[in-house]
Amino acid sequence: MLLLGDIGNTETKICLINSNKKIFKKIIFTSKNLNNLKLKKKIKLLKLKNINIKKCLFCSVVPKTFKKIKKHLKKFNNINCLELKDLKIEKLKKIKANKKQVGSDRLANAIGVMNNKDNYIILDFGTATTFDVLINNVYHGGIIAPGIKLSLKTLVSNASLIPNINLKKMKKVIGINTITAVRSGFFWGYIGLIDNILNLIKKETRKTFKIIITGGFSYLFEKSIKNKTTINKDITIKGLIKSCSLIK
Repeated sequence: MLLLGDIGNTETKICLINSNKKIFKKIIFTSKNLNNLKLKKKIKLLKLKNINIKKCLFCSVVPKTFKKIKKHLKKFNNINCLELKDLKIEKLKKIKANKKQVGSDRLANAIGVMNNKDNYIILDFGTATTFDVLINNVYHGGIIAPGIKLSLKTLVSNASLIPNINLKKMKKVIGINTITAVRSGFFWGYIGLIDNILNLIKKETRKTFKIIITGGFSYLFEKSIKNKTTINKDITIKGLIKSCSLIK
């Protein structure tokens, strides 16, 4: 089996992948403030003792958390774990952007959709809202915009009269109270941001794209964005699966 992990700013996902390249088991926990006891309890849920782990690969944007997980897996399970940027991923995909400054999760996403015929824009609703552009199987770079959850949290924490709010799809633009006004602002505001950036990318590149959306708020915007989109929730893990071919 493969042991794969995606360490984001907000949460960490660790998956066991079977011989059919399907997710066999998955655990999710908070990335930051991860102590050894909590990590031990979470890793124990995977029941790794009786499993033959052939390869272990993570993509991480939180170096401290990856270092802690890597050390734990080596000490307690004798598993050697690599990070995506340890590999020569240029063998899978040509990268025009500065590799050192592109998050490993974004590179994994790009590898996850690679083929030889389509251009892609990958829209990821994570801690940040990111757009990544692939043309002719080449990663060209992308855009980083404020994350929805982080933006909402900042607004609530700095505005005394705005309560904690769960975002929902909105049929109307004009809100009739604080909650519906904020929901409308985030829903329609991000739709405007997303469609505008997608259109600007197409205008600048003069290309057509397949648009893949992933991340926590995909469900909110899937059918509301004017541009045609497809949800792929496991695109990062799929990228890591493909990248394992580089591990000897």
